[in-house]
Amino acid sequence: MRYIKFGQDTESNIFNQLDDKKRELAARGVDVINLSIGTPDFQPDAHVMQAVAQAATDPENYKYSMNDTPELIQAVQDWYARRYDVKLDADQIMSVSGSQEGIAHVAFPFAGPGDLVLAPDPGYPIFTFGPMMTGAELGLYPLYAEKGWILDFADIPDDVADRAKMIVVSYPNNPTTAVADRDFYVKLVEYAKKHDLIVLHDNAYSDLVMDGGQGLSFLSIPGAMDVGIEFNSLSKTYNLTGMRVSFAVGNRDVIRRFHDFRSQIDYGMFYPAQAGAVAALNGPQDIVERNRSGYQARRDALCGGLRSIGWDVPDSKGSMFVWAKIPEGYATSAEFVLDLMDKTGVICVPGLSFGEQGEGYVRFALVVPPARMEEAVRRIKDSGILNRA
Repeated sequence: MRYIKFGQDTESNIFNQLDDKKRELAARGVDVINLSIGTPDFQPDAHVMQAVAQAATDPENYKYSMNDTPELIQAVQDWYARRYDVKLDADQIMSVSGSQEGIAHVAFPFAGPGDLVLAPDPGYPIFTFGPMMTGAELGLYPLYAEKGWILDFADIPDDVADRAKMIVVSYPNNPTTAVADRDFYVKLVEYAKKHDLIVLHDNAYSDLVMDGGQGLSFLSIPGAMDVGIEFNSLSKTYNLTGMRVSFAVGNRDVIRRFHDFRSQIDYGMFYPAQAGAVAALNGPQDIVERNRSGYQARRDALCGGLRSIGWDVPDSKGSMFVWAKIPEGYATSAEFVLDLMDKTGVICVPGLSFGEQGEGYVRFALVVPPARMEEAVRRIKDSGILNRA
């Protein structure tokens, strides 16, 4: 376990270096293939955009919304019932301005100085930065490649778990792409009850499980409603990242306290965004399979292509990312990323940006078509970067 507090230097300055390097490449006329940021390039469905556009013509919709509309609450209830066979009451649902914002603020009603929150290493940065803003201490539980990047509860000392207030968990996982099975979630519920922990589960990628797999909800496990909540996002499922529509759902006491806190800093989701969310949740769902198959085609082009030229990159199991061990001959992931940019114009993110356990790896985002992935593979092959050892 590793412990960090707010104000400590927990993030590499690699992003500044990447940005500087990208501008330098552009100035040289290099055709950059940017696989660093997970922003979908697929389009939203027309009926969703039409719902937003129509709602935007009503001047009444420019007032503070204050709360989620009954139509939106019902749409979330129906979607969770259809998608996960999970029943939610209205007081178990609240919208947030994207899962990033929700996870940034959810710990405030429950933790503060002197408290401990558990989060993954490697993990998406907001999982640590959000709780740290409360003044709480972070206990980073390690994820290991040899364990499939799945949390092994034995790696958290019992006295640490007993002291902790909350635990952040996320599968399908960003950055490692690992997918947890039902048995893991059963153990998670049992573990949370044993140690009196609030579970915060980020489920942003449950509809991007590859190879015929089916993402599930933490809340579908008996007893999960007693111990925690789940964040679910429309961003990747429906290509609505800029609309910032996500939901926190689950334990009604956690939702109530979180809602009371957010009411002090937010006046509700813009009505046209709510209308778009209702249209997405209630409308045709074929976009989900289109997205999943689209990302899988990109994954196959990148991972399969890299393996064909001698870089043993495993296929992603879920999410819209690829997690790869850096080639031999490089001391750090940052060193490799900068050399890769310089020699190929391909940009990815060093694993250290996601925590110490991420060192030695890089993350690619599946945000360009297969043909551009093939071009990235060709450049990597021609650069000789894999033969540095």
